[in-house]
Amino acid sequence: MFKSAGLVARYDRKKALKLVDELTEHLEAKGLDVCMEETLAGKTSAKVKTVPLEHMKTDFIIAIGGDGTILRTCVTIPKPEPPILAVNMGVRGFLTEVEPQRAVEAVDKCLKGEFTIERCMKLKVMADSIKFPEALNEVVMLADEPTRLVYTRILKGKQPIVDCQADGLMISTQTGSTGYSLSAGGPVLDPDVDAFVLTPLCSLTPFHPIVFPADTVLKIDVEKPHKILVLIDGKYKQTISSRHPCLTVTRSDNVTSFIRLQEDFYQRLKSRLLFKRTG
Repeated sequence: MFKSAGLVARYDRKKALKLVDELTEHLEAKGLDVCMEETLAGKTSAKVKTVPLEHMKTDFIIAIGGDGTILRTCVTIPKPEPPILAVNMGVRGFLTEVEPQRAVEAVDKCLKGEFTIERCMKLKVMADSIKFPEALNEVVMLADEPTRLVYTRILKGKQPIVDCQADGLMISTQTGSTGYSLSAGGPVLDPDVDAFVLTPLCSLTPFHPIVFPADTVLKIDVEKPHKILVLIDGKYKQTISSRHPCLTVTRSDNVTSFIRLQEDFYQRLKSRLLFKRTG
């Protein structure tokens, strides 16, 4: 099924770089065409071609790192995105699938077709003529200066929903609902719930998170300040300066696809995030 593979890894961990070498040798022995992101050039002993992440057009990608590495990969790789096998070299690694010691075994299962694909919704973000990356986790809107409140009117399509005064607002996918949004008091969305959640950050207005259908066109009109900061997946930031800034968020046509071998969503919640282990 897979004839080519791309390798992405955090380069501040020797174990991650060593695993790049090991997987490169293994993949080439299996007859695959292998490349790695150009930031790894000179940091590993693997003798394969390097390409910028934005040009990594392979049948699948192996991302070695934590959730930050995965988010960086999802923001950057070409669309439509190839499926990602995520190997945990982070602290929590909620998005990852396998631990490093099982990476070779996981690759072999992929090559045999013994996996499923989890397709995760992404968010499309628009503001005037500014082009934003799509968000796998969340879109966060803040004032351009710390401690300043953001005064907004939130609309579902053309229908005003609520006026809000808060430190900021966050719109999260099902995937992102287990991250920053959860820490801010938002709900966990089951992946089968076709929706996204709007979570206020330290709201002065009495305002609880709202879950919207995924096809909702959510508009956030900013009354003040006239300069706001937009953060995508904690990796991309853009300042918007306008008399009345307006942010529009809706479902993207693209998805991020993760290769899953065993664990389902609730197993990952139980083992890595929310609940204590039992038994």
